[in-house]
Amino acid sequence: MHTRPDPSTVRIDGPWQHRDVHANGIRLHVTETGEGPLVLLLHGFGEFWWTWRHQLTALSGAGFRAVAVDLRGYGDSDKPPRGYDAWTLAGDVGGLVKALGEPKAHLVGHGWGGLLAWTVAAFHPRLVRSVSAFSAPHPLALSREIRRTMLRRKATNQARALGHLFRAQIPLAPERWLTRDDAATVETLLRTWSGPEWTVQPGFDDVARRLRSAMLVRGAAHSALEYYRWAVRSQLRGEGRRYREAMQRRITVPVLQVSGALDPCILPATIRASANWAHGRTETHLLDEVGHFPHQEASTATNRLLADFLARS
Repeated sequence: MHTRPDPSTVRIDGPWQHRDVHANGIRLHVTETGEGPLVLLLHGFGEFWWTWRHQLTALSGAGFRAVAVDLRGYGDSDKPPRGYDAWTLAGDVGGLVKALGEPKAHLVGHGWGGLLAWTVAAFHPRLVRSVSAFSAPHPLALSREIRRTMLRRKATNQARALGHLFRAQIPLAPERWLTRDDAATVETLLRTWSGPEWTVQPGFDDVARRLRSAMLVRGAAHSALEYYRWAVRSQLRGEGRRYREAMQRRITVPVLQVSGALDPCILPATIRASANWAHGRTETHLLDEVGHFPHQEASTATNRLLADFLARS
């Protein structure tokens, strides 16, 4: 790839429709299919809406209106210079639910998208029917486990498991790290964070190619890193304290947690710690031989768990 891909290249054809929705002062690209209760799918770091391709079709077939969004700064959504703090991002999701003409939505998120789903449930509880978090603990559980395990050996050290988060804090160099050699780092992270069974499957190379191309869209790498920069730097400022206080709100909607037993980024103990903030019906599933991307690595099992949970929520 010698030129930057046009943002429209992420509008991949399939049994879904693409459109732009204006919410919270920006334009968000969404892909949707199906009719029924709204399920809003929020991708993680280094991804874009297409990461939910398996869930879009499965949820549509199960009687839901499935909508996958390119989050602020990603894919074919707007990439403003600001707004990568928790309050603005939660406002994006809340505004999107309203702009889609629905009073509430089931929120499904992976990685950073899962942290955002937890945040929206705390900040805008009237807009949320349920939270399904894939490889994504409650944000306060994550910060607590980082502090609690910081001096432990590597295998049980949540801070070391998220070393890429801290690497993002320096200026400019992380953008070059993500985009050099046609975004080869994106594929390296995908392979490193996945279970070994998925990386040898025939479709894995296509996934890596599409994620690399999406990261090369102008502004995407910087925007992706801004999520991480706010997450760390806010801890040293008053807004971090205000965020922690706001996140103490009890989450009373049903919660589904799905993670991989081989996930090197989020440790099982961190997922379990989320129960301290989930006060409604809660289900937790740990999938064997699966890494950080259960919705892609084990899509059949994931779709079954998700559809069953949503049908009862």
